[in-house]
Parts: sequence; C-alpha cells; structure tokens
Amino acid sequence: MGTATSAKDFSSVRTLEVGPERDGQRLDNALTVLLKGVPKAHIYRLLRTGQVRVNGKRAKPETRLAEGDRLRIPPVRLAERDEAGAPPAAMLNEVRDAVIFEDRDFLAIDKPAGIASHGGSGITFGAIELLRAARPKDHLELAHRLDRDTSGVLVFARSRRGLVGLQDLIRHGETKKQYLCLMTGTLHRAKFDVNAPLRKSVLSGGERMVRVDEAGKPALTFFREIERYADASLVEATLATGRTHQIRVHAAYAGYPLAGDPKYGEHEANKHFRELGLKRLFLHAARFEFELGERAYSFSAPLPNDLRAVLDRLQQAKSV
Repeated sequence: MGTATSAKDFSSVRTLEVGPERDGQRLDNALTVLLKGVPKAHIYRLLRTGQVRVNGKRAKPETRLAEGDRLRIPPVRLAERDEAGAPPAAMLNEVRDAVIFEDRDFLAIDKPAGIASHGGSGITFGAIELLRAARPKDHLELAHRLDRDTSGVLVFARSRRGLVGLQDLIRHGETKKQYLCLMTGTLHRAKFDVNAPLRKSVLSGGERMVRVDEAGKPALTFFREIERYADASLVEATLATGRTHQIRVHAAYAGYPLAGDPKYGEHEANKHFRELGLKRLFLHAARFEFELGERAYSFSAPLPNDLRAVLDRLQQAKSV
C-alpha cells in the first residue's frame, strides 16, 4: 500500500492504494495498523462521520478492502494519539494470563467477561489493544469477535496468511463454534434448531439491536441440552452462521431467553438468577475448531468459575 507521507505523519490527508497484503481485510483493522497509536474510539468516530472514504464513498468498519481500492484517510491531530494513555497494568496482566495457544499464525485467549474484543464507543481498551500493548513486537489482528459480556475462546491472527485463511473459512461456514449457555424455562425437546433470519439495527444512542426479520440475513443455530435444572437448562449451542447476537436472539425467539441477558432476556428470570449469584450474561465460547492447510486447530476454554458457581447452586436446589 503506497503512501506519500511517513507512517507516523497523520497531519495531512492521505490517499492510499490497497495492496495485496490488505486484500480482504476489514477497514477498521486496516486503519488500526495505518493509524498506529490513534485510539480505536477515534478511528470509529472517523468512520461514523464519513471522513474515511473507499473509492470516494463512505464505508462501514466491516467493509472488506480489495486490492486496488483507493483509501482516503483524513488528517488526525497528533494530540489525539495520546487520548487513551497506557492500558492499566491489571488489564495487561489479565490478557497475558488468558493466552491458551500460540504459533506463528494464531494466538488464542480465554477472554474474560467484561473485556470487549476491541475498543470503540465508550471502550478505550479491548482485547486486541491490550494484546498489542502487551506484545509490541507482534503483529496481531482480530480474526473474529465476541460480545463484551461473553467469555471464552477468542482467536487472533499473527500472520496475514492466518488472518485471510481463517476469515475465508468463517465466511464459508467451515469453522465449528460451540457455546455453553443457560436457557431459562423448560425445554420441550433436548435437541432443536432455530432457523430464522436476523436483521441488525442501530438505535439513536448507538446501541445495536437484532431481531428476527424475514428481510434479514439467514441464521441457523443448533441447540442441545446438556443438563436440566428447575426452570433452566445448560445448553450447548452450535453456530451454523455467525450473526451478531445470534444465540441470544434465537434463544429468546424459541421462548427460552438466556439467563442474565439484559437486552433480550426476561426481567423476572434475570432477577431470580441474580439472586443465585449470576452477575452477567450466561454465555461462554467453549470451543472453536477449523482446518487450515494441513493443520487442524481446536481451541477450548472451560466454563469460568462465576458461571460454574451458578450451576452448582442450581444443582443443589435440584437435589433438595
């Protein structure tokens, strides 16, 4: 990708031609590298206000770049680079300790709940910013995303080959993603699937909402009950597609909203589970598998202690 100015000079407009190394890369990830040191929140602000252009047009963060595209990057005040400051040491240590795998192409962590995948609106440091700060010599890119309140396996690419390869597998549905969730109510069947299209919208305050809508994108989730409790079940959810909030919306659509879900859940049920010690959404990315080239990858993360404690209390109540 050619440029007429230094990579550290953000004070003037830059128009760049996308090279083969960024073919297929998300626009927000490309800008994070090209504007290294600029807070992610500011990068998203530039995108929201239409100051970044691809081939002369406004573009969304998830826009995929193609080789030969013309990318316009507006001036960025150098002072804005220091808005975020350094990440807190405790957060850096938390993501360092969360690493469960790494090789030359990938790094996987068991992401704690409460840490977003990336910074953005109101979030200064996400997992990617924290890992880049903890490993300044590494080239790291998010390969996929987890919601802030969802714990579990989150994979980063350490090479362009890994990033492009894995994202291509994800687009074609050739990865296996399994989650553990606590569904409220009494399941009528131990195995069922929800095949319902999902449509995403953004509210005036910037909050994302997803609903079942025939005009939405195809979405399919397979649910399998693992353990039944009084008015709740621990369920394994396997994604056939990867839409925003897919498991949460499909669970609510089926009549069994996830415990602790403040957006799509049921108020009284959430109140009951708070009394049992549940302080967040009960959703955990337990397993992520794929094959790339001649290598098979399988990452897994055990159910964290806070969610396990809730199940223990449900089991005790079941035994009484």
